[in-house]
Amino acid sequence: MNTYFIAGHARLPQGMAAKVVFDSLTITAEVDKRYGVIVDASCTLATQHGRDFVQRLLRGYSLKDGIEEPIQAVLCYYRGKATNALVAALRDLHTQYLALEHAPL
Repeated sequence: MNTYFIAGHARLPQGMAAKVVFDSLTITAEVDKRYGVIVDASCTLATQHGRDFVQRLLRGYSLKDGIEEPIQAVLCYYRGKATNALVAALRDLHTQYLALEHAPL
């Protein structure tokens, strides 16, 4: 395998459609081991359109470069109640990635 599967989690705000099904928002990413690039991503937003949008938004970013650039993309292009949860889940995802990078094999 040349990729990691990583998940980041955050609480959803009240009033979100996804809150009926999930208490938290999860972003999962398949990340290239060598370059840290997100090759695929998904999240637990309620609509398929929202999930697809976040997937397209995150694909191609390298977690080796940090998480601020993907966060800025979310802040710039996503306009919904889950903005803060998406940012928090991305931060958690990056923390999980860093733990993998520093874990002994």
